[in-house]
Amino acid sequence: MRMARVLCDPSVPLELTRDVLTSTGITVERSAPPWSGEDVIALVSFAPVTAADVERLPALRVIAAPSVGYDHVDVDVATRRGVWVCNVPDYCVDEMADHALALLLALVRGVVELDRSVREGLWSHDAAGPLPRLSDVRLGVIGFGRIGRALAARARALAMEVSAHDSLVSDAEIAAEGVNPMALTELLRSSTAVSVHVPLTDETRGLLGARELALLPKGAYVVNVSRGGLVDSAALLEALARGRLGGVALDVLEVEPPAPGSPAPSARRLIVTPHAGWYSERAHEEAHRRAGESVRDVLEGRRPRNAVNEPVASGGR
Repeated sequence: MRMARVLCDPSVPLELTRDVLTSTGITVERSAPPWSGEDVIALVSFAPVTAADVERLPALRVIAAPSVGYDHVDVDVATRRGVWVCNVPDYCVDEMADHALALLLALVRGVVELDRSVREGLWSHDAAGPLPRLSDVRLGVIGFGRIGRALAARARALAMEVSAHDSLVSDAEIAAEGVNPMALTELLRSSTAVSVHVPLTDETRGLLGARELALLPKGAYVVNVSRGGLVDSAALLEALARGRLGGVALDVLEVEPPAPGSPAPSARRLIVTPHAGWYSERAHEEAHRRAGESVRDVLEGRRPRNAVNEPVASGGR
C-alpha cells in the first residue's frame, strides 16, 4: 500500500499545508473531487465533500474546512463513519464585518450607481436617487455571533441605531453590547437596513423569503455576506425591481461561481462581489494554516481544534 496521504482541493496552498504537516511525515497532495483512495487519511477542502466521497475513503480520519462555513461537508455521514470535521470559525471576523459595512455604505451613499453614472457620461449628484443620512439608518443584524457583533460595533461607531435577532443569544447578552434585541418579525418591520450573519442549515435556508422581505419598510437595504441560500433570490430581486427595496448587496450567490444556467444577477441598485468578504492576505494564510493544524492534531493523536462534530468512533476504522 502507498504511504498515507492528505489530499487538498485545488484552492488550498499546498506548500503551506505541507509545512504545517511536516512533523507527521505524511504525503500531502493536491487533488480535485470526487476523491477516492484507500490510503487517504485526511482532506483539506472548501470544495464539497459528499457522502459518496466519504464512503470511497475507508481510511479517512479528518476533514478540515479552511472556512467558517462547513455546509459543503456531509457532517452526518462523516460522524457515523468516525471522521472528524473541523472548521476555522474566527479567522476572518474583521474582514467579514468590514465587507458587510463597506457594502452597506456603498448602498447608503449610492457609490456604485454614482460611479456607473459618471462612466456613462452623466454628472449628477442624484443619479443614485434619494440617499439617507447614515446616522438615520436603523440597522438590523440577523445573527449575533462573532461577525454580527463586530458589524454592530462598527455601525454603532458610525451613529447608526442597531438592533439584532439571534435565537441562540439571550436578549440580555445582545443588550449588553448596546444593541436592541428583537424578534425577527419586529426587527424586519423596524429596520431600514438588514445584514444577514447566520450559518446555512436546514432551519435557516430561505430565512428571508417573500413574506419576510415584505415586512421591511419601503426603500430598505439588504446585505448578505453569509450564504446565498439564506435569502430567496427570486423574491429579493423582484422586491428590488418593484422598488420595494432601496438596494441590495450580495457577496454570496446560490450558485458559485455563476454558470450559464445560473448567471450573476444584474439590476440597478444591486451590488455583487465574488464571495470575497473573507479575504485579506492575513486571513487567507490563517485559514489554511489552522485547517492544517486541525489535521495535524488528529494525526498526532489529539482532539482537533474547532471540531464541529463528535465522531461515533474517532481515530480511524
